[in-house]
Amino acid sequence: MHEIIEIRHLRQEDYEAMKAAMLRAYPGMDSYWRQESIARLLTLFPEGQLVVTVNEQVVAAALAITVNRSKYSDEHTYEQITGNYSFSTHDPAGDTLYGIEVFVDPAYQGRRLARRLYEARKELCERLNLRSIVFGARIAGYHAYQDSLTPKEYVQKVKNREIVDQALNFQLANDFHPVRVIRNYLPGDEASGSYALLMEWDNMLYHDRPASAPTPKTQVRLGLVQWQMRLYDGLDDLFQQVEYFVDALAAYRADFALFPELFHGPLMAETNELAEIDAIRKLSQFSPEILRRFTQLAVKYHINIITGSMPELAPDGKLMNVGYLCRRNGSTERYEKIHVTPNEAKYWALHGGSRLQTFDTDSGRVGVLICYDSEFPELARLLADQGMDILFVPFLTDTQTAYSRVRHCAQARAIENECYVAIAGSVGNLPRVKNMDIQYAQSAVLTPCDFAFPNTGVKSEATPNTEMILVTDVDLSILDKLRQQGSVQNLRNRRHDVYTLSSAELMPKH
Repeated sequence: MHEIIEIRHLRQEDYEAMKAAMLRAYPGMDSYWRQESIARLLTLFPEGQLVVTVNEQVVAAALAITVNRSKYSDEHTYEQITGNYSFSTHDPAGDTLYGIEVFVDPAYQGRRLARRLYEARKELCERLNLRSIVFGARIAGYHAYQDSLTPKEYVQKVKNREIVDQALNFQLANDFHPVRVIRNYLPGDEASGSYALLMEWDNMLYHDRPASAPTPKTQVRLGLVQWQMRLYDGLDDLFQQVEYFVDALAAYRADFALFPELFHGPLMAETNELAEIDAIRKLSQFSPEILRRFTQLAVKYHINIITGSMPELAPDGKLMNVGYLCRRNGSTERYEKIHVTPNEAKYWALHGGSRLQTFDTDSGRVGVLICYDSEFPELARLLADQGMDILFVPFLTDTQTAYSRVRHCAQARAIENECYVAIAGSVGNLPRVKNMDIQYAQSAVLTPCDFAFPNTGVKSEATPNTEMILVTDVDLSILDKLRQQGSVQNLRNRRHDVYTLSSAELMPKH
């Protein structure tokens, strides 16, 4: 069963599950918030109380209040800032979001749940137009160094990577900076030597005007993997390389990672003695495990993954070329290659699919067309009619002429559908794999051609035939302006009185 991870506001009925997770997070301390305290928080500031659920089970939480920063010195204690745990210090008109609790059930660590909570707090801070986020951070590793280092020296060594303090390293990596060292912040915190760090994140969008209504995310970071075809010692070896790229893109805070079509083709080297049609069917046996691993990586690294494509046996025994959108919350969506090339039909007996749809994500509405499908303008237009902002095209091409067909058609799709198009392919040679012996690619992010975009319609492109990642930012809000005020308006200016495009049989109902 796939894990479905969601972040939402805390509810009264979550209390017992939250309490159990908190006790597991602080073993031996018997420390947890009483139910009446949580009830008061939900009455005072419900939007500031967040939980993460895994398959609807509460496993992490972040609690906060808002305060007027000028009323409290930087040397305050936890009791003072919480009003002796009564939250009487909460000020609805305050200018600072003060974090009073963050914890993750140890059984669910490694899924970047704390990062999700931190990002949600930042979004809340921006939405409420608050100056900053502040909290007192324990330095639980300091007790081992307190005889030789001052707290300031300890912090500096952590920043210099001379000492590992996982909590502090995490906070620094998430753009929080230490303001000062506080003595006796949390009574009884012997692990921190009775010290804490006042940490702060500055809201760069803060302004003195009243906060406006929240707006959808428009700045999206795309990560493209230009994959090197090489021989691998099984699926574990291949996914070591996959995780390397996902980790790298997550480190750059990419919203999407795009892999090429049939990037795992090197695994067919194990069955190269078989006919092509039998080898590709053997390759399809890896597909369920590949989907499972990609789903785990999407959650672990907090990134949406377009898995490229993989062969998959349909219930009727036909072999299809399909892929998956693995969202960072653990949910998945399936897409199919509609058109198979003559080569794919002849040597692999692949059959075209019939499912075409857009997918809603936390970073816009997207569509996926696999390689040859990008050369049929009707498909992208159907997706554009469903509100697509970004079209992903995982491809596999052997020669430069084949690549040029995909590249130029993808550029046309960006112009005629007023959307961004990201294409990613594989490079290198596979002398031990029939029908996949050579590859050519230059991955790219393509745009419409108008004044708000690059003159060439090319936002960025990789070095041809070189293994690498391509990281590119796109702005979805520009697309809205283009559709309303562009020099030409391809979507709006269609002549429906002369021609129409029907999608009744392909497009699933939303």
